[in-house]
Formats: sequence, structure tokens, C-alpha cells
Amino acid sequence: MKEKIIINVINHIPLRLRRCFAVLAARMFFYLSPKHRLITIHNLTRAFPDRSLREMIGLAKKSYESFTLVVADFFDIPRLNKENLHRWIRVEGLDHYTEARREGKGVLLFGGHFGNWEIGNAALAILTKPFIFIYRVLDSPVLETGITGVRASYGNISLPKENAMRPMIRLLKQGATINLLIDQNVAWYEGVFVDFFGRQACTTSGLALLAMHTKAPVLPAFARRLPDGRYLLKIGRKIDIVRSGNRDDDVLVNTQRFTRMIEEQIREYPEQWFWVHQRWKTRPCQARQKG
Repeated sequence: MKEKIIINVINHIPLRLRRCFAVLAARMFFYLSPKHRLITIHNLTRAFPDRSLREMIGLAKKSYESFTLVVADFFDIPRLNKENLHRWIRVEGLDHYTEARREGKGVLLFGGHFGNWEIGNAALAILTKPFIFIYRVLDSPVLETGITGVRASYGNISLPKENAMRPMIRLLKQGATINLLIDQNVAWYEGVFVDFFGRQACTTSGLALLAMHTKAPVLPAFARRLPDGRYLLKIGRKIDIVRSGNRDDDVLVNTQRFTRMIEEQIREYPEQWFWVHQRWKTRPCQARQKG
């Protein structure tokens, strides 16, 4: 109940004003949290060593703004429908998704915390049918209830990632679509190390394992913010999954391929990714020590 009241109150603030507040909040947080500012700039300078520090600081600020704009726009999601969706977002590659669904094995979509994944999820569900979104349960019960409630407003089901492998396999067998964001750090025992911006990043192996086990088609999907404030959801073609018979090698090769696609998107629009995240926190030496 409390969550609905908060959402309704914020919804009465005009979108343009909300976005202005979001940008202001981003700028304030950038200066008020030196720890996160240093993490962000460090990540950027390691990813783009040929750029100047001034450029990196500018990108860091824009990255903060990008995330707060996701928050500002989030409250309008329950109002979206087929009639007004064009004011928010357009979709390219929907035929790739439609063809994948026709295979009858379920569909695996993947992306990252890039652009506005929440608007992208809503648009796809409204234009086709609701699907399953894999996420990490938030520490705040109020935020958890509010966010999952907004996602449910257009039919999508939020499935916590903890112990989700068996449920995901079952859902794919039933023909469901599952969407995973695979751009964040995981513990050494939850993934494999692949190259990401020239550094070894521990990345979930779940998507590769699901694809190899179920033979469900895998497609990339990214919702990029456009200069006019709207978004473009771009769904890529089905990815060829490597199945050589060597499970460990195949997991590594396929996960690297998925990660490379995410990196390509970020390299093209670096200001739209969540650079404040400690993506390279887990180190390869941790896996060797525990092995």
C-alpha cells in the first residue's frame, strides 16, 4: 500500500520536471560520494586508456545521469500501452524475436544495465506477451515491492536469481521467454572469467548453461536512450551456440561471445552503462585459491 502511494505521488510530478530532478540528483551524488566516484572513474580509465581524464570525468557524470533517468522514467511504466508506447520507444528486430518464439523451445534474451532496460522490457511485453525477468532481490522491502509491482503492471514476472536454474529450465520447456542481465560481477563459483574491456571479469555461466541444455534460442536485446529522450529497443538475431561436446570449454566460449556483444554496445554508447558497479571485483586468483 505504501509503495502504491509513493508511486502515485511521484506520478503527479511532470516527467520533464522529474528528469530535471534526476539529473540534479546525479550531479549531487557524483560529488557527495567520493568512493563511488573513484570506482566509476577508475573503471572508465581502465576501459578507455587512450582517453583523457577530463573525458572520463565527463563520461562518469553522464553515466550517473543515465541511471537516474531510468529511475525518473520508471514511474510512468504502469501507464504504458499499445496506443501511447510510440511516444516512448520504438522497436527494431521484433521479427527476430517472433521467429525465435516459433521454434517452441522458449527464448533466452540477454542484455545489461544499459540505456533503459526497464522500458525495453515493458515495451516487449506490451507488443508481444509477458515474460520472465531474472533479477536480484533488493535489500529494501519497500523498493522490492514497488519495483516488482511496476514490472507486474504489464504482466512480466520477476524471478529472483537465487536457485533459479531449475525453474528456468522448466519455464523454457513450457515455451516461456526469460530475460537476463549478465553484465554484473558474480562470485568465482557462480561464473567463468571472460575478457571484458581487456580485463578478466567473472561472468555468470547461467545463460550459456541454459542455452546448451535446453537448446532455446538466445537473442541480445538493448534499449538505448535517443537524443530526443525516447528509446530504441534493438533485438538482435539468434546467436549460434557452440556445442563441441566439451562442456567447460563451450560455457567459456559462449559466455565470452555474449559478453563481447554487451561490450560492443557499451563502447558505442559508454555514457549509458552503469560504470559505478564493481564489475571486476572478483579476481581469477580467488578461483585458483579455492580450486
